[in-house]
Amino acid sequence: MERALALLKATAAAPHPASVWELARACGVNRSTAWRLLSTLEAQGLVERDPVTQRYTVGYEAIQIAGAADYDGLARRVRPLLQRFAETAGESVTLAAARRFSLVYVDQVDPPGVACPDWRGRSLPLHATSSGKVFLAWLPDEERDAVLAPHLEAFTARTITDRGRLDRTLAEIRRTGYGTCVGELEEFQNGVSAAVLDRLMRPMVILNIWGPSPRVTQKRLPVLGRMALQAAHEVSLLLA
Repeated sequence: MERALALLKATAAAPHPASVWELARACGVNRSTAWRLLSTLEAQGLVERDPVTQRYTVGYEAIQIAGAADYDGLARRVRPLLQRFAETAGESVTLAAARRFSLVYVDQVDPPGVACPDWRGRSLPLHATSSGKVFLAWLPDEERDAVLAPHLEAFTARTITDRGRLDRTLAEIRRTGYGTCVGELEEFQNGVSAAVLDRLMRPMVILNIWGPSPRVTQKRLPVLGRMALQAAHEVSLLLA
């Protein structure tokens, strides 16, 4: 079972469809064993084999299983880290995860002695939040087009509703590593976000530091952005 799971993970981590030999080498098993285990995984729909190239990708059943998972275990694992960064920043720190075609806050830690609205369980518009923009920035172009609505809703006067301007903002996020939101969803709330990326440079979860604009000023955003990047890096080490 351990070797079969290792092959499934190696298939998911491969930057392109992998051959039996590549997967066997990655997992430290011989080719005949890899072939036998991959055949079992294929019969269960967990991997798919291209009949022409004989290379493997993750199967539909594995995607179904992943879609049924929740993030409670992950939230419990990273909560001490979120608490530390909330205390250091003096602001709320949230963890957002992708669910279907949106992002949902799965955990939130507030700084001691500060009353904050609870965003857990709430989905968020991708184009009007720092978490959403960071998520979009690291998606492949075709997936970004699929999740964005043709008409970008304006929540405040600062919301980005022009697709060209949004694309330029996403390019800047890829350059700096973090995204910002300045009164784009709620007029008096600002925040910064950074993504935890997988081996294929796709977003797994998003770390967000946010608070009221009198405290989270535009001048503070670069400092908080670097803090969000550090938090995302530490989460990635926990998940390694």
